[in-house]
Amino acid sequence: MEINTAKQDGVLVARPMAKRIDSATAAAFKGAMVDLINAGNLVIVLDLAEVDFIDSTGLGMLVSILKSLGREGRLLVCRPSPNVDSLFGITRMHKLFDIFPSLEEALHRARGASVNGDSGAR
Repeated sequence: MEINTAKQDGVLVARPMAKRIDSATAAAFKGAMVDLINAGNLVIVLDLAEVDFIDSTGLGMLVSILKSLGREGRLLVCRPSPNVDSLFGITRMHKLFDIFPSLEEALHRARGASVNGDSGAR
């Protein structure tokens, strides 16, 4: 799965370019994200602007990625589509992830986390 990445003030922004994170793409998605974590990226903003659909396998991979970050890491989610945002609400994933409507808001919070060590609401 292609994931576009960019560093902004020490925060990695990762944007999956697939329309779906499902049973067909979830393993590749997780592998790419774990590679980014293993490269030392512990504060990540996951920009879901291109993703229209996530199934239960994809949700499981998101939780697994969060666990891969450990206590020192932070995964913030931004720009979910209405379908994905609804899924986060129905499954109560908004209690596990910090979810923001814009990339700017997520970066602002992530910068505070990387500077202050703030772990935020998980």
